[in-house]
Amino acid sequence: LTEVWRWIKAMLLAGHRLTLEVRKSTRSTEQNALLWSCLTDLSRQVKWPVDGAMQSLEPEEWKDVLSAGMKKAQRVAQGVEGGWVMLGQRTSRMTVSEMSDLITLAHAFGTQRRVQWSRTSLGRDVPDEAMA
Repeated sequence: LTEVWRWIKAMLLAGHRLTLEVRKSTRSTEQNALLWSCLTDLSRQVKWPVDGAMQSLEPEEWKDVLSAGMKKAQRVAQGVEGGWVMLGQRTSRMTVSEMSDLITLAHAFGTQRRVQWSRTSLGRDVPDEAMA
């Protein structure tokens, strides 16, 4: 530790700048893969009202719906050429804990709608295709 401080002190005296950032870890690669598996299962099995009609959503659209559901208040912006855009939360900036909450929300939401979860959506490493 003393050697590290000497090196830092020398760098600072030489005119270098020191930046130290302490923050919570962001989502893990495993969490990201699990979420996308859940979103894919939802996109294949659940229809959702869009513009007044029940439709299938793409996984990315399910991410928007669920991540917006993580916030207590949603923000809506006017689209550039009309319409409305719901401003959701970026999953890439979520902490491990927030991502865990989002995955739990996805599971609860899908289970209520009788989604048959794939192995990867349940956190198992073996894809369904390998089990056939």
